[in-house]
Amino acid sequence: METRGGSDDELLSLPPFSFLSPGRIEFGRGVRAQTAQRAVAHGKRILLVRGRSVPWVDALTEELHSMGAEVTSVFNSGEPTVSGVEQALQKARARGAEVVVAVGGGAVLDLGKAVAALAPGPGAIMDHLEGVGAAKPLHGDPLPFIAVSTTAGTGAEVTKNAVIAVPEAGRKVSLRDDRMVPDVAIVDAALTDGAPRAQTLASGLDALTQVIEPFLSHRANPLTDALCRSAIPLGAMALARLSKGEDTQARDDMAFVSLSGGLALANAGLGAVHGLAGVLGGRLGAPHGLICGRLMGPVLAANARAIAEAGADLSRFEAVAQWLGIAFERDAATVFEDLPTLLDSWKVPRLAQWLTPETDLEAIAREAAGASSMKANPCVLSTEALVQAMQRAI
Repeated sequence: METRGGSDDELLSLPPFSFLSPGRIEFGRGVRAQTAQRAVAHGKRILLVRGRSVPWVDALTEELHSMGAEVTSVFNSGEPTVSGVEQALQKARARGAEVVVAVGGGAVLDLGKAVAALAPGPGAIMDHLEGVGAAKPLHGDPLPFIAVSTTAGTGAEVTKNAVIAVPEAGRKVSLRDDRMVPDVAIVDAALTDGAPRAQTLASGLDALTQVIEPFLSHRANPLTDALCRSAIPLGAMALARLSKGEDTQARDDMAFVSLSGGLALANAGLGAVHGLAGVLGGRLGAPHGLICGRLMGPVLAANARAIAEAGADLSRFEAVAQWLGIAFERDAATVFEDLPTLLDSWKVPRLAQWLTPETDLEAIAREAAGASSMKANPCVLSTEALVQAMQRAI
C-alpha cells in the first residue's frame, strides 16, 4: 500500500513533479470587470455559455456588443449531458466561434470547457469521453477559453477536465486533456454573495473535499501540499461560518479554497469520495456537492482504518482530523465519524431520498472502483468498505 507521510523531512529531498495551471488567474472582488476585454483580445466571435441566475451576465453581453463583438449565447440548465454538449457544439461551429466564455457554476464551466475543446476538431464527443467513449486525445488545441466562476465549489475554472452526464449509461464521466485548462480563470467572490444556503453548503462541501483528497492522494506533490495545507483549515472554518448565515469574508475564503482545490486536483487527483460520487450522481441524480459532503466523513474514516490496519503512516489523516476538529468543534479522534451528524444539524439532506428499490450499492461500488478518481486514493478500499461508506451517507 503506497502512502505519503506528513513530516517536514519529506521536503528535504524533493521528488520530480509537474504542475499544470491556467495561463492566467484573476482573483478578487471586482475582477469580473476584466472579462470583456480579455475575451475580445482573443476574437470578436464569442460563444457565451451561461445560466440564468446571475444578472451580471446580461451586462457583460451588452459590454461585449459595445466592443464590436458578435455574441452567441448558450443557456445551460443542470449538469451537461452528451446531447447538450452536441447541441452547443453545433452552434459554436455554425457561428465560427473564435473564443468561448463561460460564466456560472461548475456545470456551466464544464459545458463551456467541453465546447471549447471539441469545436476545432471534426470528431464527436463520444470519441473522447473516458469510460463510456473511446477516450481519444483531442484532434488539436481548444479554442481560447475564459472561465468566470459564480459558485465556490468545483474549482472547474482551473481544471483540465469537463464532467459530462451520460444518462443512457447511468454515469458521469470526464472529457480530459491537459490543453483544456482555461486560458483565463476569473474568480470574483462577489458573484457568490447571497447564494441560497443549501447551494452554498453543498458547493462548499465539494470545495472542502477537493482540498482534502489531493492532500491525502498518493500523487500529492510539494506544490499541491502547499495549497491544501492552507486551504483545508481555511475552508472548514469558512464553511462553519456560512452554515450560520451570510458572511462576506467566508465567501472570499471559500472562493480561494475552491480555486485551490481545482489546482490541486488537476495535479494530484482526488480519491474515493469522487470515485463514488461520479457513479452515484449518474445513477441517482443527486447534487454532486451534496453527495461529496455526505461521503466525505465515511470515506475518510474508511481510508484511515485501512491505512492503520496496514501499519502505514497516518500523519496526514491526523492533520486533517485536527483541522476539521477545530473548525467544527469536534474531537479530532472522532471527527470523521461525527461528520454525518454535523451535516444533519446543518440540515444537509442525506441521500436516501434519491434511492430507489433498484439501487444496487454493491454494483455501484464495483463500478466506482474503476473510476479515474479512485486511482489517486491513498489506499485500495474493498467493495464492502465502499458499500459501508455509502450506507453511512444514506
